[in-house]
Amino acid sequence: MEVSALKDFDLYLYHQGTNFYAYQMLGAHFVVEDGVEGVRFAVWAPHAKAISVVGDFNNWDYNENPMQRISDGEIWVTFIPNLQQGEIYKYSIEPFNGGERFLKADPYAFYAEKKPKTASRVYDLRGYEWHDEKWQKKQQQEASYDKPMLIYEVHLGSWRRDAEGNYLTYREAAKQLISYVKEMNYTHIEFMPLCEHPFDGSWGYQATGYYAVTSRYGEPKDFMYLVDLAHQNGIAVIMDWVPGHFCNDAHGLRRFDGETLYESDNEKRRENWQWGTTNFDYGRREVHSFLISNALFWLNEYHIDGLRIDAVANMLYLNYGREEGQWEPNKYGDTGNLEAMELIKNLNEAIFKYHPNALMMAEESTSWPMISRPTYMGGMGFNYKWNMGWMNDMLKYMSLDPIYRKWNHDKITFSLMYAFSENFVLPLSHDEVVHGKCSLIEKMPGDYWRKFAGLRSFFGYWMTHPGKKLLFMGGEFGQFIEWKYDDSLDWHLAELYPMHTKMQRFSKELNKFYCEHKALWQVDFDWRGFRWIDCNDNENSVISFIRYAEDQDDFIIVICNFTPEVRHGYRIGVPEKGIYQEVFNTDKEEYGGSNVLNEGDFKSEDVFWHNLNQSIQITLPPLGTVYFRLKLRPVEAKKQTVIEAEKPEKVKLNGNRSKQRQKAKAYALK
Repeated sequence: MEVSALKDFDLYLYHQGTNFYAYQMLGAHFVVEDGVEGVRFAVWAPHAKAISVVGDFNNWDYNENPMQRISDGEIWVTFIPNLQQGEIYKYSIEPFNGGERFLKADPYAFYAEKKPKTASRVYDLRGYEWHDEKWQKKQQQEASYDKPMLIYEVHLGSWRRDAEGNYLTYREAAKQLISYVKEMNYTHIEFMPLCEHPFDGSWGYQATGYYAVTSRYGEPKDFMYLVDLAHQNGIAVIMDWVPGHFCNDAHGLRRFDGETLYESDNEKRRENWQWGTTNFDYGRREVHSFLISNALFWLNEYHIDGLRIDAVANMLYLNYGREEGQWEPNKYGDTGNLEAMELIKNLNEAIFKYHPNALMMAEESTSWPMISRPTYMGGMGFNYKWNMGWMNDMLKYMSLDPIYRKWNHDKITFSLMYAFSENFVLPLSHDEVVHGKCSLIEKMPGDYWRKFAGLRSFFGYWMTHPGKKLLFMGGEFGQFIEWKYDDSLDWHLAELYPMHTKMQRFSKELNKFYCEHKALWQVDFDWRGFRWIDCNDNENSVISFIRYAEDQDDFIIVICNFTPEVRHGYRIGVPEKGIYQEVFNTDKEEYGGSNVLNEGDFKSEDVFWHNLNQSIQITLPPLGTVYFRLKLRPVEAKKQTVIEAEKPEKVKLNGNRSKQRQKAKAYALK
C-alpha cells in the first residue's frame, strides 16, 4: 500500500467526492519526516474547534499532541515521532459550540482494539507477502458470468469455535474453512461483514470502523493470510459491505466533530428508526470519497474478489421502512434518493474501472429496474442482484404441506417470468434461518424422513434454476436449530447422525455435479440456457425443464416431484431422438432417500409430448428431483450396437485359464 502526501490536488479530489484512494491520505500512516520515523495522523473534521491525538503514549493528555488545520480548513494533521505498531489512539475533539471535549475512533484506522474496548490502533498494512499471483492474473482475464458460482455464506464467529468455545482466529479459520469449502466443492466464500463493530448481535451490519477488519479474530495481516490461502486453493472471497447506515455508538461516525458530518442534518433522512442506526449523507462529497475509497480498499489491499452490498433498497428509497410523515419526497416529488443513486453509480463505475471482473452484488429487495445493468445503459451498475422474490416464493412453497402445493404452483414457476431481467444470484441466506423463521430443514413439512427428502428435492431444483447460487452455512448438512451468532454450528450432527451425514454427502456431490456440467451455469442470464418442458402439471406438483450450455447439444433435463407420491410411467417430452440416462437422483439411498431410481438406458419414442416430437417414460421418486442426459444420439447408438455385436462372449472363470487365453488370442488375431 502506498502512502500519499496531503497534496492540494488530492485534497481537491477528496472534496469533490472523487479521491478514490482517500485512505492513503487520511488516517494514521507510518512516514519519515525530516529524517525521523513516526506516524502522521490526518482527519476530516471541519466543525471542530481543536483536535488532539491521545493515547497511552501521552497518557491521554490532549495538550501533548495537538493537530493543526491545513490549507483547506477542514482537515487536521499532526506528526508524532517514534510511535510503534499497535499503539492505541483516539481523537480528542473540542467542538465549536463550546461543549466538552469528546473522544472518537479514527474513521480511516486500519485496526482497532478488541471489543468491548473502542480505541483505534496504529497499524502498517505494508509488508505482507502475497502468494496469489496466479489467481489474480486469472481473475483479470476471466469474467464470472459464464462460470460456476456456488457461494458458501459464512459468519466467521459462529461457523466453528474451538473446544473452549472461543473464536477461531483468521489463521485457524483459514486452514479449517478453506479445506472444508474446497472439499464440499464450493467456488466462493462470502463473509458476513468483517468491518469493526461493537455489538456481536448486529452480525457486523452496524459498523464503527469501515477500514478496520475486526480484531475479534486477529490482526489485519492474519486476514490477508486467509484470503491468500483461499485464492491459492482456487476459491474466491466476497465480503458483505454496508454503505447504507452506520452504528450510533459514541466513538463512531455519528456527529463526528460535534455536528452532523457523515450523516445528514435532515432528521428525516438521517435517522434510521427501524434499525436504530444513522444513514449516510450521500449529498456530501467527502462521504462519496470515504465510501468509494473504502470499497476499493478491500479489493486493493486485501485482494477481496467482490462485495455484496447490503440493504440497497434502504439507500435507494427515501421512504424505505418509514411511516407517513417520516420522509420527504425528492425534488421531483418521488420516492427515489437521487444522491444515493449518484453514489451507487459512481461507486460501480470506479470499481469496474480498476477491477473489471470484480463481483458487485446488490441485496436489493424491490423491483427497482436494471440494478445489474451498466450505468451507460441507464442501470445502477452492479453486475449481480440477489433474487429475493424467488427466495421468498420458494421458501413459502416448500413450507406448505404437499397436499396444498398444487394450488400454489405459480410460486415455483413465476420466477421464470423475470429470471433474465437481471443477473441473479439465488440466495438461501442467513436472514432466512433466524428470528423464528426456522432452519431450512425445519421449514420442510412432514416427518423426519420427509424433511430431508424435501430439502434434497429443493436443493436439486435450486441448483438447476437459472442464476448463481448462495447457501448459508449449516444448510448443507441440515442443521435443525436456527442459526445462533454466539455459538458454533452443530457439527456433531454431521458426525454422529446418519441422515445429517448423508445430507452433507448429498450437498457435496450435488455441488460437484453442478461444477462439472456447463449446462447448469454457462448460460445463466438468457433464455438460450433454459426451456420449459412442462410448467403446468400443478395437479401432480411436478415441473420439468431443460438447461442448455452455450453449445445447445449439451443439455440437462430436470424433473422435480414435490409430492411424497412415487409416479410410475411418467412421460416427459425430450428435445432429441436418442438414448437417455439418469445422471443424478436426490432419492438415492446413500443420500438418505428411498432409492427409487431410473436405472439403465431410456430410448426415446416417437410419441409427441409436451410439444416435443420425442418422449420417454420414467419413474419420479417421492419428494425427488432427477436429472437426465442424452447418452447417445441415433448415429452414435448405431455405432455402439455394431461394436457390441462384434465383441466375443465373455468367458466365465472356471479354472481352465489356457482355454481362456486361447480364445482371447484368437479374437485378437481375428
